[in-house]
Amino acid sequence: MPSPPLVDLDTLDLSTPVVPIEEIRARCKQANRLALLDAIVHEDLEGRLVVGYKDLRADDWWAQDHIPGRPIFPGVLMIEGAAQLCTFDYVGRTGGTLEGFVGFGGVDGARFRGQAVPGQRLYWAVRAERLRKSMFTYSAQGFVDGAMIFESKILGVVV
Repeated sequence: MPSPPLVDLDTLDLSTPVVPIEEIRARCKQANRLALLDAIVHEDLEGRLVVGYKDLRADDWWAQDHIPGRPIFPGVLMIEGAAQLCTFDYVGRTGGTLEGFVGFGGVDGARFRGQAVPGQRLYWAVRAERLRKSMFTYSAQGFVDGAMIFESKILGVVV
């Protein structure tokens, strides 16, 4: 049974990014092919909720090989994209003053309930659950066409 959605996407203005892409890249150190966030479209600092997305394209590096003739966005990249959104939020909450960088600490309870394919926009919603100086835990969900296709808990550590 899926968890309740962290957010009702229909209640948000998803048409306009609220953060410049340069700020996303400054907070998230993944680059080139592994920079998965295309935009942040909602930030609720009080509610500890952030929503971002990736537009999936047929010419993305993963599409040719996963799965040939029927490309499906890999679940591990759904987790990675959610982790990048968590990192974006966490680094912002520290005022961007981290020594080192945020590393992937783990994932709990990952469930995949659908797929994402080229031509779709995958939204990630993450909510901060536990924030410490050297680690964090977020609830994360992924949505395509209004349906939740992925959920998990993301753990990050400052290394």
